[in-house]
Amino acid sequence: MASECEGKSSWPELVGVEGEVAAKTIRRENPCITTVDILLEGTPVTRDYIITRVRVWVDEKGIVTKVPIIG
Repeated sequence: MASECEGKSSWPELVGVEGEVAAKTIRRENPCITTVDILLEGTPVTRDYIITRVRVWVDEKGIVTKVPIIG
């Protein structure tokens, strides 16, 4: 199993985009990603790092507020 996920690792261009659209874009641009979590700002999460996961932080309107990155 590879220790690094090849392909794109951050998506700054998705800030301001609807969360579901962002999730689809992430999956399309990096097929190594198996989990894209769309989370409301302030939602508690674990601090573990998972190379195949991206968290997409959204506001109450579902708009991405932080740069989605692998982890």
